[in-house]
Amino acid sequence: MAPPIVSQKPAIQVIERMTALLDALAQQSEPVSLKILSQTTQLHPSTAHRILNDLVLARMVDRTEPGLYQLGMRLLELGNLVKARLNVRDAAATPMRELHRLTGETINLSVRQGDEIVYIERAVSERSGMQVVRAIGGRAPLHLTSTGKLFLAAEDPRAVRSYGMRTGLAGQTKNSITEPAALERELEAVRKNGYARDNEELELGVRCIAAAIRDDTGRLVAGLSISAPADRANDGWVGALQETAAQISSSLGYEAAERAETSRA
Repeated sequence: MAPPIVSQKPAIQVIERMTALLDALAQQSEPVSLKILSQTTQLHPSTAHRILNDLVLARMVDRTEPGLYQLGMRLLELGNLVKARLNVRDAAATPMRELHRLTGETINLSVRQGDEIVYIERAVSERSGMQVVRAIGGRAPLHLTSTGKLFLAAEDPRAVRSYGMRTGLAGQTKNSITEPAALERELEAVRKNGYARDNEELELGVRCIAAAIRDDTGRLVAGLSISAPADRANDGWVGALQETAAQISSSLGYEAAERAETSRA
């Protein structure tokens, strides 16, 4: 049995105190006084003042006027470096494997390119039984796929109508959605439910469900989907799928962005 995970504090006390001050500043939308920071962190004013002075020298904190502090620009610079390293494919790799082990079915990671989705990663089930296995790099129309519907559902009605006019909403199976009104009803269900379905619309005998992956700005950047033969498709997977998509989104900074918005409200 693996040992329990224990939350550890920094071995160096000053780092713990520095982190506490930065966290306290992050909770405020306006410059904060030394008195409030001292009270929030339970640090002696002289200790807080000394650490803040060092953070100002390091550009991690700005002193806007005597006695008032806010987060510094160096944190933004460092944050942008971290953001540049974030890659949805890398962030999704381990969670996708875990979801594959849980369901035993094929897990797909797809992004939008124009009027299509492109498969950029997958964890394939050996017992798939699906006639068509779309390889990494494969493409499919937005309106025929669960992930594609996520992207269309994020558009305004005018953009969806424009998509329909460009593509003609061509179908591939008897279940394909080929009428604008039917597509809008489907997209409304996606918005309401928080996930999307492909009911044998791209390939007969194959059903898919997809959940959204968002970046730190809240922008929809990819879709995570489970594909399975129709007779094995299970609505009970929805919760695990959404949790996995949320985990990947968190790795891309989405939850951190939500907390920042909440603190500014």
